[in-house]
Amino acid sequence: MKTIAAVKVGSLKDSNEETKGQVGIIDLPQQEVGEEDVKIKVAYCSICGSDPHLVEGIFGWDPPFGLGHEVSGTIVELGSKAVKKGLKVGDRVAGNFLKFCGSCYYCLNGQEQFCESLHDYNRPGMSEYIVWHESQVWKVPDHVSLKEACLLEPVSIAVRTVDKANMKVGQRVAVSGGGPIGLLTLQMLKKFGATSLTLIEPIENRRSLAKEFGADHVINPVAEDVEKTSEQITEGKGFDVVIEASGSPKAANTAADIAAKGATVLYIAMFPQDYEMPLNLYKKCYIQELTISGIFVAPYAFPRATQMLPNLNLKPFTQKIFPLEHGVEAFEAHMSGKYPKVLIKCNE
Repeated sequence: MKTIAAVKVGSLKDSNEETKGQVGIIDLPQQEVGEEDVKIKVAYCSICGSDPHLVEGIFGWDPPFGLGHEVSGTIVELGSKAVKKGLKVGDRVAGNFLKFCGSCYYCLNGQEQFCESLHDYNRPGMSEYIVWHESQVWKVPDHVSLKEACLLEPVSIAVRTVDKANMKVGQRVAVSGGGPIGLLTLQMLKKFGATSLTLIEPIENRRSLAKEFGADHVINPVAEDVEKTSEQITEGKGFDVVIEASGSPKAANTAADIAAKGATVLYIAMFPQDYEMPLNLYKKCYIQELTISGIFVAPYAFPRATQMLPNLNLKPFTQKIFPLEHGVEAFEAHMSGKYPKVLIKCNE
């Protein structure tokens, strides 16, 4: 089975010429279908911002290993006991790349994101076929294309971000970082009633997309003073909710600095593993009473994310597509930062 994989550390570079891992095409055996499993012929798998971090070894996995988890496709085989969700051969599906065990302390405590078997999941999504447990698979709404459906997992992150923000209608909201997660979250926040909705992003076409998605303001952090412009937008109050979705250490402190008293600040991107943010606890947690937290994965969000797919503008994220055999070029395009999202077409 043809698969895009991390093959070794070495040569792939991003726009800052930092050495990343090397991506290649390898053959892996097809996975066996268990009694409760679903075999999916993969149509599309989009590249996540975390994929290059996996290649460079952030989790310490030994290459080669397959890549990709933002998957859509068609069911071609069902295990004999995969009957609980009414799925059938031919259904168009997407899903959650994680299988929660359902029996550990955290799963039983309503904290599936900390499942003790969390990393026992099946990759790769960037392949011709993938086998997932029935619990991971969701049927795609009729009017959503398979190109758009591979965005279900990032949409689930946007859903959980809004959940965790505990936002109230009418609150002032800023999103730092106009990658796919930031822009999808911005759309979700707009529908939830955010005001003074602001995207902070250096890339012009992503600022333009934010305006298209309903942002009231955009800030170019390279050309503008983010704190002063934020003060003007919020009439000196600061933002009630700040979502840091860039993963850039340069932006980390600014997210807390533009927050209002009593605000919620969420760091939802994958920051460098060794980065530690300085934080004045007297100012931020004592005087301002900020609530500061983050997002890991998105348990419980997939049913609602599936329902939201037809209500979001997903087309701008589906314009750059590479065939599976051009996976290396696809990663290079992703890392150039030129495109909101890059998709891999895994089958005809």
